[in-house]
Amino acid sequence: MSADGLSPDEQIINGISNFIKKPGTIPALAVLLVGGWLASGFFIVSPGEQGIIRRFGEKVRLASAGLNWRMPWPVERVDIVNVEQIRRIEVGFGMQSRESSVYRRGGGGRSDAMMLTGDENIVEAQIIVQYKVSDPAKYLFRLFDPEGTLYTATEVALRSAVGRSTIDDVLTVGRLKVQEETRDFLQRLMDNYESGLMITEVRLQVVDPPDQVKDAFHEVVRAREDRERLINEAKGYQEDVIPRARGEAQKMLRGAEAYKEERVLRAQGDAVRFTALLGEYQKAREVTWNRLQIETLEKIYPLATKVIVDPQAGANVLPLLPLGSPTALDVLQGRPDPGSLSRRKEVLS
Repeated sequence: MSADGLSPDEQIINGISNFIKKPGTIPALAVLLVGGWLASGFFIVSPGEQGIIRRFGEKVRLASAGLNWRMPWPVERVDIVNVEQIRRIEVGFGMQSRESSVYRRGGGGRSDAMMLTGDENIVEAQIIVQYKVSDPAKYLFRLFDPEGTLYTATEVALRSAVGRSTIDDVLTVGRLKVQEETRDFLQRLMDNYESGLMITEVRLQVVDPPDQVKDAFHEVVRAREDRERLINEAKGYQEDVIPRARGEAQKMLRGAEAYKEERVLRAQGDAVRFTALLGEYQKAREVTWNRLQIETLEKIYPLATKVIVDPQAGANVLPLLPLGSPTALDVLQGRPDPGSLSRRKEVLS
């Protein structure tokens, strides 16, 4: 209690009252309040983000990256959306993720992963869908729960793709086709919903038959892989052997054609020579006959080994019969001594 009998609270109230009563105080306060209210309308949009400015709840314009201004609350407000961030949802995992960019629906358990194939078999499939926001306005205002809608649409698209495939295709070579069909169908669904989402990737993580028959299916898959491997090896061997055999056949055919041409030309030459010789023989038989004998002996004698022994040499000379030497008959029949083959070629050439 002060000397004038006022409490501290009363003294503060009196001080404020006296300050307000001063000339120019109220206009200054009004200017400060209005300036602060207007300054609250400045905001920053980071790179990779877009701002949606709403006036009394209605979208009026977009805000790009950088410093922007809007009418302060409650006239306008801004919603900022990251349009570059890659988000993802996971279907068939049956648990919530701790990552903020991953959406999983809890409570589904294994039922979300159970799919029926086109040949009425059951498989368990887990899929990851990556997406980003392509239209922030549609993303914010068209759907109440865009991620939940995308999750449900992913289930629909995946079940549709699996339902059009056999279990063998889903478990083996048809997985890529299932992924592509799921992605295309899912994008069409989200476009029809005007969700403002763009699907960037669809990836099947696990596709397995039920546990009761998993081992049997894996054995079948391994057997098919072995069959494909053996078929590929056989095709490789076929592609190697057949061209080689064809090449050998062509080589033999060309050799036969060349031999044929050679024999025909040689026969034609022999025929021409014989015809010319016949004409000479008819003109002068004795002379032609003697010339033929001389030419034949000139060819035979260089190839035949002949030993002449003087009968007067007496017993000092051991008679030797050269059984290994070619006779004239051998030469005429084309059976020369191997040692004299080279000499025969030189003479005949």
